[in-house]
Amino acid sequence: MAVLALLQRLLGKKTDAWGASPIPAYFQKKAEQQGYTLSDGQIRAITALNREAQHLLNGQATRSLYLHGPVGRGKSWLLDGFFQALPMAEKQRVHFHGFFARLHQGMFVNREHEDALGVTLDRLLAGCRVLCFDEFHVHDIGDAMLISRLFKALFQRGVLVLVTSNYPPEGLLPNPLYHERFKPVIDLIAARMDVLEVSAPEDFRSLPQAHAQQRFTRGHYVWPGTSAQRESLGVPATNGPAQTLTVGNRQLLCRSHQAPTILFTFNDLCEQLTAVMDYLLLCQDFDHWIIDGLPQLAECPIAVQQRFINLVDVLYDQDKHLTLIGHQPLDKSLEGQAIDLARTASRLHQLQTLCPQTAPEPLS
Repeated sequence: MAVLALLQRLLGKKTDAWGASPIPAYFQKKAEQQGYTLSDGQIRAITALNREAQHLLNGQATRSLYLHGPVGRGKSWLLDGFFQALPMAEKQRVHFHGFFARLHQGMFVNREHEDALGVTLDRLLAGCRVLCFDEFHVHDIGDAMLISRLFKALFQRGVLVLVTSNYPPEGLLPNPLYHERFKPVIDLIAARMDVLEVSAPEDFRSLPQAHAQQRFTRGHYVWPGTSAQRESLGVPATNGPAQTLTVGNRQLLCRSHQAPTILFTFNDLCEQLTAVMDYLLLCQDFDHWIIDGLPQLAECPIAVQQRFINLVDVLYDQDKHLTLIGHQPLDKSLEGQAIDLARTASRLHQLQTLCPQTAPEPLS
């Protein structure tokens, strides 16, 4: 069934009425331009997005939305499309890592205030009526307790919250030691948000048209990192002494840094005590990241695996060009125990692979 007809059936609207409904019209046009066939789950999500947009624009009460499903099924595409198509300025699109880094930082600055969270939100969300919250996940009990307070504050402020996640609400914070303590947040989500699964038969990130305008997907995964491969890509040697680099108020190690390119070893970034805020600050100055020496993650501690997951999340969300060098095929390197590695694999598989059987081409 054509996109237009399917949207008409689910929305119960005629095409000529869409002048007041920009959301479905936007997605119809975008899908046709990109050659996508929308799945039933995506269309149900568009229906809900359109409904809440109309309520918001008409001054009616809104109900927040929680979209979940496997990696690459179009959740972020839906969130970004909703954000672009919604005809109002009082909106923000944030990523889990970046938002929580700023939230923690703001609450530390305002720690002597009786309501440090409220004061920080006043600054971060000044005038915001719609918060699009991408890649939501919870693995840390400290973040879990803050999320409970955050969601209550957002709902009290009447903010329409759109969340995307790889996990259904009951799958958040799966650690059995802490899951029961997070149950009140799961109940709050069920009470205040419509929970919709976004499914599709294939990973949309694997389709060629998904890569057309992304800087990240023009990057490379290189193995085993021979001298010839490095020379062809112009990758400097990493066997020299580390250089000290000031990032915010911290000192990090790298191998070379000359904007727009920065070179790290895996050890520099992931086996040291680096944090998401470090990666975000570095993204302000460097567009091309070279990370050398990806090991087999299964042999690394969970904390190291999680730093690598966070790093890839930030580079993908900030759309940075990545050259990642490993010792073995990517699938083998990404075997590990960390829960979110499936998302990392989906993103890194969008890189162009240079292996012993491929002839490397110089980077532009």
